[in-house]
Amino acid sequence: MQELIDGLQDATIGVPPLLQWTIIFLAGALPFVESYFGTVLGLVAGLPFVVALGAAVLGNFISMFLLVSFGHNIYSWWSKKRTKPSPRHEKFMRRFDQYGVAGVSLLGQAILPSQITSMLMVTAGASKQKVILWQSISIVLWGIAFGALASAGLRLI
Repeated sequence: MQELIDGLQDATIGVPPLLQWTIIFLAGALPFVESYFGTVLGLVAGLPFVVALGAAVLGNFISMFLLVSFGHNIYSWWSKKRTKPSPRHEKFMRRFDQYGVAGVSLLGQAILPSQITSMLMVTAGASKQKVILWQSISIVLWGIAFGALASAGLRLI
């Protein structure tokens, strides 16, 4: 494992800092990578915690924000083609009714990417502003939590 980490860090030493930040930013924008794995990737590559966290969180936030802003229209168009909700959508709606925007935002990233979760909440009738607020809090908290765990793990290795 240490050899893999050393190899990744050696490969990133020669990369300009702005490009390193951009790569982590783009990784954070990807569903299922997001702020938590983007931060870890940045840390393993040798970036300082604040830089890795900031880049991954910003990438995750911007992709989530764009999907919340425009996702409702896309989902409305797509859902008109369907005759009934899928079982997954029905399950999501039960969780949404049970936990609300805050609960789904904070816990939902364990199951679905924030981009998908946020778009589903908006299509379920949640306020865009409330979804953006709680998803932003969740993105930062998940990034910090995984970054702290990765930092601790890297120190042990």
